[in-house]
Amino acid sequence: MRVVVVDDHPVYREGLSAVIGRMDAVEVVGEADDGEAAVPLVQRLQPDVVVMDLHMPRLNGIDATRQVLEVAPSTGVLVLTMLEGDESVFAAMRAGARGYVLKGADRGEIERALRAVASGEVVFSAGVAARVLAWFRTGGAARESLAPFPELTEREREVLTLVARGLTNTEIASRLVVSGKTVRNHVSNVFAKLHVTDRASAVARARDAGLGRTDLA
Repeated sequence: MRVVVVDDHPVYREGLSAVIGRMDAVEVVGEADDGEAAVPLVQRLQPDVVVMDLHMPRLNGIDATRQVLEVAPSTGVLVLTMLEGDESVFAAMRAGARGYVLKGADRGEIERALRAVASGEVVFSAGVAARVLAWFRTGGAARESLAPFPELTEREREVLTLVARGLTNTEIASRLVVSGKTVRNHVSNVFAKLHVTDRASAVARARDAGLGRTDLA
């Protein structure tokens, strides 16, 4: 099994690569310190599995996962992160990740997850799996706790939805009956909280989460 490790913390990345490299029949063929560096690396190496952090500069792990699968569709992505919120889990799955494991997992859990993802299975850490199963058992009834982007305020989520529908800041200000400056402030806050740097990335995140897809009323 050929693996690429993507994480912006060099000490953790190097330690993880060393652990993975000692597993039977597993080789770490490359490392990247953020999502932007990971995409061309994966395109060139075509590994079996990419171990992907989520919270990284320049290009976050969600967007990187999506782009990795565009250039290497047969590669499995295993998310390994400290983020355990429901929005992060479901965003990763919508982006195409096959696994979601929390940092702090021991060597055995990481190895099982790697082999599962490499063989085409889907795998979650125990705590994450329990919440995912609960969501499906209730048919998504726990909608409030799984609202997209819980880190956003209700107004910020509303602004993001309108951005995802293609409205300009001026059009959003008119629709919400607020000033253009207020909308710009909300948009800036949304970018900061979602760790994106431009409107296109924010729109991609929003649409992956199901925002902005309904027709304008």
